[in-house]
Amino acid sequence: MAKKIDGVIEAVRYKNGQIVLVRAYERRGATFSDRVLLERKTLLERLKKGQQYITGSREELLASTFKNGKSVLLVTQDGHDLLATNANATRDELEDAPLF
Repeated sequence: MAKKIDGVIEAVRYKNGQIVLVRAYERRGATFSDRVLLERKTLLERLKKGQQYITGSREELLASTFKNGKSVLLVTQDGHDLLATNANATRDELEDAPLF
């Protein structure tokens, strides 16, 4: 059985090629929260603890139903942690997440 998703990232904000903030929904038991804003540091900590986040968007009028995108990976390159949807990333990049 696949691990449950802990959060869905709906949109992202970059500054100088690095994620600053993401807009996401987080799992709250059997359902998901309203939109929350997570800073890069918070998202990194959660991924390091083993939580699983994906990109995606909430389906209109269907509460906790999402269109799932790609998994968010913690990629370490040259001693730096990167947040990406591609294991070969050279910078922070969530491919399916629009900017906000």
